Amino acid sequence: MSIKNYYTKLTNWEYWPFHFLYGPIYFYWFWLCIKARSFFFFNTSNPTIRYGGFLMESKKEIYDLLPKEIYPATILCNSSQAFEEIKKSMKLQQINYPVIAKPDIGLRGMSVALIQSEEDLFRYHSNCKVDYLIQAYIPWEDEVGIFYYRYPNEAIGKISGIVGKELLKVKGDGKSSIQQLVEKNDRFALQLEALLSMYGSEMKQVLKYNEEKLLVPFGNHCRGAKFIDLSSLADDKLQQTIDKICSSIPGFYFGRLDIKYNNWDDLCNGKNLSIIELNGAGSEPAHIYDPKHSLWFAWKVIIHHWKVLYKISKMNKEKNNLPYLTISEGLQMFKDNSKHIKLIA
Repeated sequence: MSIKNYYTKLTNWEYWPFHFLYGPIYFYWFWLCIKARSFFFFNTSNPTIRYGGFLMESKKEIYDLLPKEIYPATILCNSSQAFEEIKKSMKLQQINYPVIAKPDIGLRGMSVALIQSEEDLFRYHSNCKVDYLIQAYIPWEDEVGIFYYRYPNEAIGKISGIVGKELLKVKGDGKSSIQQLVEKNDRFALQLEALLSMYGSEMKQVLKYNEEKLLVPFGNHCRGAKFIDLSSLADDKLQQTIDKICSSIPGFYFGRLDIKYNNWDDLCNGKNLSIIELNGAGSEPAHIYDPKHSLWFAWKVIIHHWKVLYKISKMNKEKNNLPYLTISEGLQMFKDNSKHIKLIA
């Protein structure tokens, strides 16, 4: 890592390692565990999702809970499956290139790829070590993450945060190469090594004046997207739309919906939108990563959401007589997750 990149990460807390960021507030998590008499109380937060969506949840199983019209056409592929079978499944589902390929059990955008051709997909399939999804690519560039929760004894839920996502895109000046444009931006420069691997010699291309090029079409913070806090836009109309969607998902009470949409009015009215991810108990209220926010703000928001998660989990346990994970089950979940990360990293 260059000195410049190291300084960028050091002076911007949004890039700090997970446990370094969360470490000072773990005491509150342990207090909730003591109150629940379980280190793994979160599994009852979303009873229809494996482990409540904390770790090791299947994206395909979550998509199967959603109304088909609000998420992209998706097929599940086994890493050992014959490629011809995958091509037949794509044809049957009318999924055409480009497509998104991603691990069925994923983490923070690891091994997510935009696939432009059959040759690219064959290469991805040949190198993949886990089950993965092929998903129709949604061309709308606007994307938000909407955090939502609803207490089991209440009919109406709440939007507790909205994060807008500015994707990694450069604009030409008529003389600088794509690589030079990336290097000029401290945030983008952190992705340079990955971009060189993805684009190779294309990074030497000089864009025309004001010509734009989208380099990473995914709204992942670790893939270079800038997160913007749009929580102030959570008006009554959007609240009603999101509440209607979430209430139609069996057993979903806590998590974040990552949504691509055509324009803001359509989103508020529940039109021309597509849920590309639904994350459960392990979700972060990602609006905290807006660079304008302080670390104190982030800690306050995280603690609030942990408190809500605890309350929902406790209420679901008592209402539906659901057991928390045992210590052995919880430790096995973390062990399986560690193995899985090595396969998809």
